[in-house]
Amino acid sequence: MITLEYLRHFRLGGYAIFDFIMSFLGFYLLAPLLSKLFKKIRIDIPKINWLYLTLPIGVLTHLLVGTITPMTRDFMDVNGHYFLKVVILGLLIMGLRGIRMTRREKE
Repeated sequence: MITLEYLRHFRLGGYAIFDFIMSFLGFYLLAPLLSKLFKKIRIDIPKINWLYLTLPIGVLTHLLVGTITPMTRDFMDVNGHYFLKVVILGLLIMGLRGIRMTRREKE
């Protein structure tokens, strides 16, 4: 039986590939539901934007709950890891680009 620790053993740049796959898969599966929920409060977020926002939301969530993962630690490091910071900020910008406020429908 394959354990979670074994799956997290495979890494790319110090980050577990399994974590990336599960994060993106989770947002891919939740994107239609999340988009519908946000439409109820008149915010139109395309499904692809949720994939762009996966890593920025992950870093923010880990900061809010106080779980410091390697990526969160590297992102908050003021003395390095500039490529990671550019990637996260680029994904944040790409994710926010397609978001629109919708008008209230006539009843």
